Amino acid sequence: QLQASGGGLVQAGGSLRLSCVASGRAFSMYNMGWFRQAPGKEREFVAGVIGNGGSTYYGDSVKGRFTISRDNAKNTVYLQMNSLKPEDTAVYYCGAVSDYSGRYYWRRYDYWGQGTLVTVSS
Repeated sequence: QLQASGGGLVQAGGSLRLSCVASGRAFSMYNMGWFRQAPGKEREFVAGVIGNGGSTYYGDSVKGRFTISRDNAKNTVYLQMNSLKPEDTAVYYCGAVSDYSGRYYWRRYDYWGQGTLVTVSS
């Protein structure tokens, strides 16, 4: 089970940090990802991190602005979002995928959190 939090309303140029806490003992065995979905749009890959935290990867629209990290001792993955833009407005979801080859594709994920809303005002 995944529990996401940290969303809210922020002005353009501001920052937010999302957190996602996982229950269970196998957290470090999963690649973790953040996706987002704006109204009327497909769920979009944002950022991901492998099980041991040694490698991260990002969607083109957030490179250089967002940073994903994880703390396996706390069963938690974070998404630090800086220089936010109105187009970043969406519901953000954290997910866990065991198969590394599926890390960019939301349909391949094994578990999902409930989503947290991020709204960026202009």
